Amino acid sequence: MENFLLWGFYILTFYAFLPGLISRTFGFRVFKKGLANKEIALTFDDGPDPIYTPILLDLLKRYNAKATFFVVGIHAERHPELLKRMHDEGHIIGIHNYVHKSNWFMRPRTVTRQIHRTSELIRQATGVPSAYYRPPWGIVNLFDFSNMGHLQIILWSSLFGDWRKRVGAARLKKRLMKKLVPGEVILLHDCGATLGADLEAPANMLEALECYLEEGTHRGLRFVDISEMIAITDRNKNSRRELGWLKRATIACWMGWEKIFHFLFRVKSGGDDSIFHIRVVPYRGEPLKLSDGQIIKDKDEVIELHFDNSKLLRLMTEARSMMHVAIRLIREVEKGMPKLAAQIAGRQEFEHVQGLYGISMINRGAEQFGFSVLDLPKGLFDRMTRIYLKLLLLVLHPSGKRRVKDKGSKLTPRIIAMSMEEFWHRYGNGDDFTSKWSAAAGYEDKLQAPGRPAAVSHAVYDNGNAVRDFTP
Repeated sequence: MENFLLWGFYILTFYAFLPGLISRTFGFRVFKKGLANKEIALTFDDGPDPIYTPILLDLLKRYNAKATFFVVGIHAERHPELLKRMHDEGHIIGIHNYVHKSNWFMRPRTVTRQIHRTSELIRQATGVPSAYYRPPWGIVNLFDFSNMGHLQIILWSSLFGDWRKRVGAARLKKRLMKKLVPGEVILLHDCGATLGADLEAPANMLEALECYLEEGTHRGLRFVDISEMIAITDRNKNSRRELGWLKRATIACWMGWEKIFHFLFRVKSGGDDSIFHIRVVPYRGEPLKLSDGQIIKDKDEVIELHFDNSKLLRLMTEARSMMHVAIRLIREVEKGMPKLAAQIAGRQEFEHVQGLYGISMINRGAEQFGFSVLDLPKGLFDRMTRIYLKLLLLVLHPSGKRRVKDKGSKLTPRIIAMSMEEFWHRYGNGDDFTSKWSAAAGYEDKLQAPGRPAAVSHAVYDNGNAVRDFTP
């Protein structure tokens, strides 16, 4: 009896436990998380459901979101019209076995039959066989790796317990919002008819998902099917490999140091998914005379601007040319300024700041956004800044060494600064917080001065001129 139990333990270990552990931990022969900048992959298991799946499809259409549905064969067999609708609306359909049963408790031949039967149902409904497979509970056995060469196994990076009704829409929404991150492969359920699930649970999922889609769309994220996420990930991995191991190691060290710097000096994000990081500091130096007539004096509090260098790295590695970098950076700054306004409006720590201040080699064209571009006073600080920023370009730019060598004489760091009056005039949204801040800072009368146009929500500028002026 003891030997029988021991052999049973060995068989289960090598047939089930180890393959499952290896696939989940190391991603061996499975796809479970993407490498993306703006994209999130939505996946739904266990359907189709005649009540909840049509509502889900309507919701996805409303937000122009694409998804991947891993269907259970017995449900697909009853509702082929829902499979057809999924396909017609641009979604991908994957296989989730014919019955929702773990591969650990089925022989390899049985698993194969379940997959083939479900794939044939998908082909009959859509005209296209499936290329993707998700085993129930994400559990693979030893033979899944070798018997499914024609299928890509898809797992997930985040799941939320949404099959339980008691989780509730509010708690589910909170969990989802923590994973509003590019590259995530989100697992949700559009059917509660499987063992261990609650029939009404998808109602909570739909409520939480709508908030998730709305916020993600507001942040400029895209919701894509698993095929697009895999393609984006492959492109980004190829771009990283082209950098070389030494370059990647240097970048990793630099980014690590930046995180330490941000922690030590309390540098914060300038808004959700913003190109800027900020901190409040006293300005030190000669008075800065700005183009709108305002002056930033020594010891005035200013918002010190820093570019998010991880974003700059992505822009530079993904762009087809420096012109493409310029265009994308302009768009990021255009989106980042209103986000910054929303971030600081009404907050006491920014009440007394007199302007925005930064030093950058990416400065030509900054006038289009309301900045004054000023020369750095000659001296030790100027020389050290040049060295630091050229080192930064050397690290971040894929061809940084050549770029510094070829354009070294043109890479001139300069001060970019803007008064708070100009900032609120261009980017303030006119809400009560902004009005209170402006009054506290003594700017309200200036903002309403005769002949001055009302505040606008975004910068008005000439994209073409900004691109032509851009010099990284």
